[in-house]
Amino acid sequence: MKKKVKIGCASGFWGDTDIAAPQLVNKGNINYLVFDYLAEVSMSILAGAKLKNNSHGYAKDFIIHVGPLIKKIKEKNIKIISNAGGVNLEACRKALLEEAKKEAVDLKIIILEGDDLLHLEKDLRSSNIKEIDTNESLPENLLSVNAYLGAPGIKAALELDADIVITGRCVDSALVLGPLMYEFDWKTDDYDLLASGSLAGHIIECGAQCTGGNFTDWESVERFDNIGFPIIEVEKNGNFIVTKPKNTGGIVNFGTVAEQFLYEIGNPSSYLLPDVICDFTNVSIKDKGNDVVSVKGVKGNRPSNFYKVSATYQDGFKTVATLVIGGPKAVKKAYSVGNSILKRTKDIFIEQNFSAYKDINVSVIGSENINDHSNFNGSNEVVLRVAARHEEKEALIILSREIAQAATGMAPGIMNYLGGRPSISPSINLFSFMLDKKKVKCQIDFNNTVESVEIENSDKLNISSNTTPAKLGGNTSDYSFETRLINLAYARSGDKGNHVNVGIISREPEYFSYIKKTLTTEKISSFFKNCTEKSVVCWELPKINGLNFLVKNSLGGGGMSSLLLDPQGKAYAQYILNAKIAIPELIYKKITKDNF
Repeated sequence: MKKKVKIGCASGFWGDTDIAAPQLVNKGNINYLVFDYLAEVSMSILAGAKLKNNSHGYAKDFIIHVGPLIKKIKEKNIKIISNAGGVNLEACRKALLEEAKKEAVDLKIIILEGDDLLHLEKDLRSSNIKEIDTNESLPENLLSVNAYLGAPGIKAALELDADIVITGRCVDSALVLGPLMYEFDWKTDDYDLLASGSLAGHIIECGAQCTGGNFTDWESVERFDNIGFPIIEVEKNGNFIVTKPKNTGGIVNFGTVAEQFLYEIGNPSSYLLPDVICDFTNVSIKDKGNDVVSVKGVKGNRPSNFYKVSATYQDGFKTVATLVIGGPKAVKKAYSVGNSILKRTKDIFIEQNFSAYKDINVSVIGSENINDHSNFNGSNEVVLRVAARHEEKEALIILSREIAQAATGMAPGIMNYLGGRPSISPSINLFSFMLDKKKVKCQIDFNNTVESVEIENSDKLNISSNTTPAKLGGNTSDYSFETRLINLAYARSGDKGNHVNVGIISREPEYFSYIKKTLTTEKISSFFKNCTEKSVVCWELPKINGLNFLVKNSLGGGGMSSLLLDPQGKAYAQYILNAKIAIPELIYKKITKDNF
C-alpha cells in the first residue's frame, strides 16, 4: 500500500478550544498532531511576560492541551509539533517534561531556536533595514523581533527521533511541512512537493476554519458545539485529502476548503515562504463526498535567500470605550455623544499642553452602517465605540474620565458602560522586513546538546511570471436580473498586515463569468470608504473558478495597531456577499429554484 501520513491540527491560534486535542488523539488515527499558537501580537505579549517572570513567555495553553493526553499520545506514537515556545522555548519544554514526569512518560523534546533576533537590534539599525510596504526605517521601542523560520529545523529534530518539537516563530505551514519532509525524505529542492506540503499546512493551520468554521453557508453546518478539527492525509507525490474525525460536527466540502485555500494568500502565483515560493494558480479542489476533499496541482519555485522578519514596537497608548445607547434616533445620538466627548477632550488637551490624538475612531455597533457614517437610520439599541491613540497615557486617562459624564450631560438613553471605565494599554505596532538568511542562526537543542541546522541559500528570487491581474468587467446590459453575490459564490476575508485579502469562489462554473463582469476592483473598493480603485488588485484561479482580491491599506495600520471595529478585515467578505451581480434570466431561474 502507498504510504500516507495523517496530520491533525488542534489549534489555530492562542486561545483556541480545549476540545480539539482530545478529539484528534482519540478519534483521528493520526501520525502527527500540530498546534499553532503564535500571531505577531502574541510575540510582544510573550516578550513582556518573560520580562516580568523569567519562567513565562510561552503559550501555556499548550501545556493545558497536551498535559492530560501525554500518556495516550505516547502509547499511540503520535508526534507533536508546535510553535508554543514563543520567546521562552526552554521554559515550555521544562513545563511539558514536568507533566510527563507525573504520568511516568519518557519524552524526547527538541526545541528549534534561532527566530528571536532582538539581540541583533544594533546590527539591524546599522544595516538600514526598511519596512516591506512603507519603506520606513526600523522604529524605536522594539518589543520583539522574530524571523519566520521554515521546515528544515523541524525535519532535523524528527531525524533525531524527537517525540515533540517545540519552535518559536516559524511560518504556520512549516509545522506540517517539516514532518512531511521527514516522512517522505523530500529534499530542499523538491519545490513542487514542498509547495504541496506547504499548502496542506496552510489549509489546516487555522483549525476548524476548513471544517465549517467561518463558512459562508454556516447554516448548513451541524453541531458547532462539537465541530470536527481538520486532518490531512498526504501521499509521497504531494497530493492530499482534507477530512475530519468521524461522528463530529462541522463539514468538509469544496466550499470550506476553497475558502480556507484563498484565506490570506495575496498573489496566488507567488506565495512566499522561507523554503519555497508557491504557485497556487492551477490548484484543483475536488469534493469526494462524506467529508473528504482532495487537493492537487501545486507548483513550487526556488525560494529567496531572505527570511521575513516581524518586529513589534510600542507607539504610544490606546483605549477603547463603549456605551450602550437606546431609544429613538439611537444611531444619531451615539455619533453626537462620541464626537462631543472627543471635542471636549481635545479642548482639555490644549489647556493642559498635551499634543493632539495620534488617531481616533468613532463607530456605532448595530447601526448597519459601519462604513457609511452619513446614514443615521438603524436600530433603537446600539453600542457607541470610541477608540483613540495618544503619545501619552495621561491624556487617555482624561478621555477615560470624560466618558462617564455623557450619561448625565449629553444625549438621552445611555444605559450601560460595557466593561466600566475603559482601560489604557500600550499601542503595539507591526514592522515587517526581509533579512538575509545568513544572519539567522537556526539550531536544535536536545539533551543539553546544540546542533546547527544548515539552511540553503539561493542566488536569486525565482517568482512565477504569472502575475497578471484578473480581467474583470464587461457588458452586462443584456442581463435583466440581479442577485446577491452570496447566491453565486462563497467568500472569506482576512488580514495581510495593513491589507485585506478577499477570496471569492463561484458555486458553479457557469456563474463565474457573471461574477467577473460585475465584481470589479472598483465595485470592491466602493464597499469601503478608506479604499480607492487603485488600492485593489485581483488575481484569477481558473481551476476553482476563484478570484483573489487584495484590498490595500484598508485596516488603519493593521490588526495590532488599528482602531477600527474590524481591525483584521474578517467581515469584509460578509459585506461584499451583498453585492448585486447582473445575471440573465436563465441563471436567475436556476438560483431561485435552488431556494437561495
